[in-house]
Amino acid sequence: MKELHRLLNIMDDLRSKCPWDRKQTIQSLKNLTIEEVYELTDAIESENFENLKEELGDLLLHIVFYSKIASEKKKFNFKDVVNDLCDKLIYRHPHIYGDLVVKTEEEVKLNWENLKSKKTKKSILSGIPKKLPTILKAQRAQDKASSVGFDWNSISSVKSKLKEEIKELDNEIIGKNRDKIEDEFGDVLFTLINYSRFLKIDPELSLKKSTEKFIGRFKILEEIIRNKKQKISVLDKNELEIIWKESKKIFQSNKMT
Repeated sequence: MKELHRLLNIMDDLRSKCPWDRKQTIQSLKNLTIEEVYELTDAIESENFENLKEELGDLLLHIVFYSKIASEKKKFNFKDVVNDLCDKLIYRHPHIYGDLVVKTEEEVKLNWENLKSKKTKKSILSGIPKKLPTILKAQRAQDKASSVGFDWNSISSVKSKLKEEIKELDNEIIGKNRDKIEDEFGDVLFTLINYSRFLKIDPELSLKKSTEKFIGRFKILEEIIRNKKQKISVLDKNELEIIWKESKKIFQSNKMT
Protein backbone atom coordinates (compact mmCIF):
# COMPACT_ATOMS: atom_id res chain seq x y z
CA MET A 1 0.00 0.00 0.00
CA LYS A 2 1.18 3.52 -0.72
CA GLU A 3 0.49 4.50 2.91
CA LEU A 4 2.85 1.81 4.17
CA HIS A 5 5.55 2.80 1.68
CA ARG A 6 5.13 6.39 2.88
CA LEU A 7 5.69 5.27 6.49
CA LEU A 8 8.78 3.23 5.58
CA ASN A 9 10.24 6.18 3.68
CA ILE A 10 9.61 8.49 6.63
CA MET A 11 11.36 5.97 8.88
CA ASP A 12 14.36 6.03 6.55
CA ASP A 13 14.43 9.85 6.76
CA LEU A 14 14.15 9.86 10.55
CA ARG A 15 16.90 7.30 10.94
CA SER A 16 19.30 9.20 8.70
CA LYS A 17 18.48 12.81 9.59
CA CYS A 18 17.08 13.02 13.14
CA PRO A 19 19.68 12.88 15.97
CA TRP A 20 17.24 11.25 18.42
CA ASP A 21 15.95 8.61 16.01
CA ARG A 22 19.46 7.87 14.76
CA LYS A 23 20.64 7.20 18.33
CA GLN A 24 17.97 4.61 19.22
CA THR A 25 18.64 0.89 19.64
CA ILE A 26 16.32 -2.06 20.24
CA GLN A 27 17.23 -1.81 23.93
CA SER A 28 16.52 1.93 24.22
CA LEU A 29 13.13 1.48 22.52
CA LYS A 30 12.04 -1.42 24.73
CA ASN A 31 10.48 0.52 27.63
CA LEU A 32 8.92 3.02 25.23
CA THR A 33 7.24 0.14 23.41
CA ILE A 34 5.87 -1.24 26.68
CA GLU A 35 4.49 2.21 27.48
CA GLU A 36 2.82 2.38 24.05
CA VAL A 37 1.14 -0.99 24.64
CA TYR A 38 -0.30 0.26 27.94
CA GLU A 39 -1.55 3.42 26.23
CA LEU A 40 -3.17 1.23 23.59
CA THR A 41 -4.79 -0.81 26.38
CA ASP A 42 -6.25 2.36 27.89
CA ALA A 43 -7.72 3.31 24.50
CA ILE A 44 -9.24 -0.16 24.11
CA GLU A 45 -10.80 -0.11 27.58
CA SER A 46 -12.29 3.35 27.04
CA GLU A 47 -13.49 2.36 23.53
CA ASN A 48 -12.22 5.70 22.30
CA PHE A 49 -11.74 4.84 18.63
CA GLU A 50 -10.05 8.10 17.71
CA ASN A 51 -7.49 7.48 20.44
CA LEU A 52 -7.32 3.82 19.46
CA LYS A 53 -6.38 4.80 15.89
CA GLU A 54 -3.58 7.03 17.19
CA GLU A 55 -2.20 4.41 19.58
CA LEU A 56 -2.25 1.71 16.89
CA GLY A 57 -0.21 4.07 14.73
CA ASP A 58 2.30 4.60 17.54
CA LEU A 59 2.68 0.85 17.98
CA LEU A 60 3.08 0.35 14.23
CA LEU A 61 5.84 2.97 14.28
CA HIS A 62 7.72 0.90 16.85
CA ILE A 63 7.39 -2.23 14.71
CA VAL A 64 8.77 -0.35 11.72
CA PHE A 65 11.52 1.15 13.91
CA TYR A 66 12.74 -2.25 15.17
CA SER A 67 12.64 -3.60 11.61
CA LYS A 68 14.70 -0.67 10.35
CA ILE A 69 17.36 -1.18 13.02
CA ALA A 70 17.46 -4.91 12.23
CA SER A 71 17.83 -4.21 8.50
CA GLU A 72 20.81 -1.95 9.24
CA LYS A 73 22.41 -4.90 11.03
CA LYS A 74 21.49 -7.11 8.04
CA LYS A 75 19.32 -9.37 10.23
CA PHE A 76 15.89 -8.87 8.67
CA ASN A 77 13.67 -6.11 7.28
CA PHE A 78 10.00 -5.11 7.51
CA LYS A 79 9.04 -7.31 4.55
CA ASP A 80 10.53 -10.30 6.36
CA VAL A 81 8.42 -9.53 9.43
CA VAL A 82 5.24 -9.40 7.35
CA ASN A 83 6.06 -12.51 5.32
CA ASP A 84 6.96 -14.55 8.41
CA LEU A 85 3.68 -13.49 10.02
CA CYS A 86 1.70 -14.49 6.90
CA ASP A 87 3.45 -17.87 6.74
CA LYS A 88 2.73 -18.51 10.42
CA LEU A 89 -0.94 -17.59 10.12
CA ILE A 90 -1.40 -19.88 7.12
CA TYR A 91 0.45 -22.74 8.88
CA ARG A 92 -1.63 -22.40 12.04
CA HIS A 93 -4.98 -22.20 10.24
CA PRO A 94 -5.09 -25.49 8.30
CA HIS A 95 -8.89 -25.44 8.69
CA ILE A 96 -8.88 -22.42 6.35
CA TYR A 97 -5.80 -22.99 4.18
CA GLY A 98 -5.79 -26.80 4.30
CA ASP A 99 -7.99 -29.86 4.71
CA LEU A 100 -8.45 -29.90 8.49
CA VAL A 101 -12.06 -29.70 9.69
CA VAL A 102 -12.85 -28.00 13.01
CA LYS A 103 -16.22 -27.18 14.52
CA THR A 104 -15.57 -25.17 17.67
CA GLU A 105 -13.37 -22.40 19.01
CA GLU A 106 -11.84 -24.92 21.46
CA GLU A 107 -10.77 -27.18 18.59
CA VAL A 108 -9.12 -24.22 16.86
CA LYS A 109 -7.19 -23.31 20.03
CA LEU A 110 -6.12 -26.91 20.62
CA ASN A 111 -4.87 -27.27 17.05
CA TRP A 112 -3.06 -23.91 17.28
CA GLU A 113 -1.14 -25.01 20.39
CA ASN A 114 -0.39 -28.46 18.91
CA LEU A 115 1.05 -26.93 15.74
CA LYS A 116 3.05 -24.40 17.76
CA SER A 117 4.45 -27.11 20.05
CA LYS A 118 5.20 -29.40 17.08
CA LYS A 119 7.24 -26.73 15.32
CA THR A 120 9.18 -25.47 18.37
CA LYS A 121 9.34 -28.88 20.14
CA LYS A 122 9.02 -27.01 23.43
CA SER A 123 6.48 -26.90 26.22
CA ILE A 124 3.28 -25.09 25.27
CA LEU A 125 4.03 -22.82 28.23
CA SER A 126 7.51 -21.88 27.02
CA GLY A 127 6.18 -19.08 24.82
CA ILE A 128 4.82 -17.07 27.75
CA PRO A 129 6.94 -13.88 28.04
CA LYS A 130 8.97 -13.68 31.26
CA LYS A 131 8.22 -9.97 31.67
CA LEU A 132 4.45 -10.36 31.36
CA PRO A 133 2.51 -8.82 34.30
CA THR A 134 1.92 -11.56 36.87
CA ILE A 135 -1.88 -11.75 36.64
CA LEU A 136 -1.75 -11.91 32.84
CA LYS A 137 1.06 -14.47 33.01
CA ALA A 138 -1.07 -16.71 35.25
CA GLN A 139 -4.02 -16.30 32.87
CA ARG A 140 -1.96 -17.25 29.83
CA ALA A 141 -0.47 -20.30 31.59
CA GLN A 142 -3.94 -21.49 32.59
CA ASP A 143 -5.42 -20.78 29.15
CA LYS A 144 -2.66 -22.68 27.37
CA ALA A 145 -2.85 -25.67 29.72
CA SER A 146 -6.63 -25.70 29.31
CA SER A 147 -6.33 -25.66 25.51
CA VAL A 148 -4.72 -29.13 25.58
CA GLY A 149 -7.21 -30.58 28.04
CA PHE A 150 -5.44 -29.93 31.35
CA ASP A 151 -8.27 -28.25 33.22
CA TRP A 152 -10.91 -28.55 35.92
CA ASN A 153 -14.10 -30.40 35.07
CA SER A 154 -16.44 -27.71 36.39
CA ILE A 155 -16.64 -24.38 38.14
CA SER A 156 -17.64 -26.18 41.36
CA SER A 157 -14.32 -28.06 41.25
CA VAL A 158 -12.41 -24.77 41.09
CA LYS A 159 -14.50 -23.34 43.93
CA SER A 160 -13.72 -26.38 46.10
CA LYS A 161 -10.02 -25.99 45.27
CA LEU A 162 -10.17 -22.33 46.30
CA LYS A 163 -11.66 -23.27 49.67
CA GLU A 164 -8.96 -25.90 50.09
CA GLU A 165 -6.20 -23.39 49.32
CA ILE A 166 -7.62 -20.85 51.78
CA LYS A 167 -7.72 -23.53 54.48
CA GLU A 168 -4.07 -24.42 53.77
CA LEU A 169 -3.17 -20.73 54.00
CA ASP A 170 -4.94 -20.45 57.36
CA ASN A 171 -2.98 -23.45 58.66
CA GLU A 172 0.33 -21.90 57.64
CA ILE A 173 -0.64 -18.58 59.24
CA ILE A 174 -1.10 -20.46 62.50
CA GLY A 175 2.34 -22.03 62.02
CA LYS A 176 3.85 -18.55 61.40
CA ASN A 177 6.25 -19.79 58.70
CA ARG A 178 6.63 -16.78 56.42
CA ASP A 179 7.90 -18.72 53.37
CA LYS A 180 5.05 -21.23 53.55
CA ILE A 181 2.51 -18.44 54.09
CA GLU A 182 3.83 -16.70 50.97
CA ASP A 183 3.57 -19.93 48.96
CA GLU A 184 0.03 -20.66 50.08
CA PHE A 185 -1.06 -17.05 49.51
CA GLY A 186 0.26 -17.36 45.95
CA ASP A 187 -1.71 -20.58 45.50
CA VAL A 188 -4.88 -18.77 46.62
CA LEU A 189 -4.29 -15.98 44.10
CA PHE A 190 -3.50 -18.45 41.32
CA THR A 191 -6.68 -20.40 42.04
CA LEU A 192 -8.71 -17.17 42.13
CA ILE A 193 -7.46 -16.36 38.65
CA ASN A 194 -8.51 -19.83 37.55
CA TYR A 195 -11.90 -19.20 39.13
CA SER A 196 -12.24 -15.95 37.16
CA ARG A 197 -11.64 -17.90 33.94
CA PHE A 198 -14.61 -20.15 34.69
CA LEU A 199 -16.69 -17.10 35.63
CA LYS A 200 -15.63 -15.57 32.27
CA ILE A 201 -14.39 -12.34 33.83
CA ASP A 202 -11.05 -10.58 33.41
CA PRO A 203 -9.27 -10.63 36.81
CA GLU A 204 -7.05 -7.69 35.83
CA LEU A 205 -10.06 -5.56 34.90
CA SER A 206 -11.97 -6.71 37.97
CA LEU A 207 -9.08 -5.78 40.27
CA LYS A 208 -8.63 -2.48 38.45
CA LYS A 209 -12.29 -1.58 39.04
CA SER A 210 -12.06 -2.47 42.71
CA THR A 211 -8.86 -0.46 43.12
CA GLU A 212 -10.35 2.59 41.40
CA LYS A 213 -13.45 2.23 43.56
CA PHE A 214 -11.32 2.15 46.72
CA ILE A 215 -9.33 5.20 45.60
CA GLY A 216 -12.53 7.14 44.84
CA ARG A 217 -14.09 6.28 48.20
CA PHE A 218 -10.90 7.02 50.12
CA LYS A 219 -10.58 10.47 48.54
CA ILE A 220 -14.13 11.24 49.64
CA LEU A 221 -13.29 10.02 53.15
CA GLU A 222 -10.28 12.36 53.21
CA GLU A 223 -12.46 15.27 52.09
CA ILE A 224 -15.06 14.59 54.78
CA ILE A 225 -12.34 14.49 57.45
CA ARG A 226 -10.75 17.70 56.16
CA ASN A 227 -14.13 19.47 56.23
CA LYS A 228 -14.45 18.44 59.86
CA LYS A 229 -10.97 19.88 60.46
CA GLN A 230 -9.75 16.53 61.73
CA LYS A 231 -6.91 14.16 60.84
CA ILE A 232 -7.17 10.50 59.85
CA SER A 233 -4.32 9.55 62.16
CA VAL A 234 -6.16 10.73 65.29
CA LEU A 235 -9.52 9.11 64.57
CA ASP A 236 -10.30 5.74 66.11
CA LYS A 237 -11.49 2.72 64.11
CA ASN A 238 -15.17 3.23 64.91
CA GLU A 239 -15.10 6.87 63.74
CA LEU A 240 -13.28 5.87 60.55
CA GLU A 241 -15.81 3.12 59.88
CA ILE A 242 -18.72 5.57 60.17
CA ILE A 243 -17.06 8.02 57.77
CA TRP A 244 -16.10 5.19 55.41
CA LYS A 245 -19.74 4.09 55.14
CA GLU A 246 -20.71 7.69 54.42
CA SER A 247 -18.03 7.96 51.73
CA LYS A 248 -19.32 4.77 50.10
CA LYS A 249 -22.82 6.23 49.88
CA ILE A 250 -21.53 9.50 48.40
CA PHE A 251 -19.35 7.61 45.91
CA GLN A 252 -22.28 5.50 44.77
CA SER A 253 -24.50 8.57 44.49
CA ASN A 254 -21.87 10.35 42.38
CA LYS A 255 -21.69 7.34 40.03
CA MET A 256 -25.44 7.45 39.45
CA THR A 257 -25.52 11.17 38.59
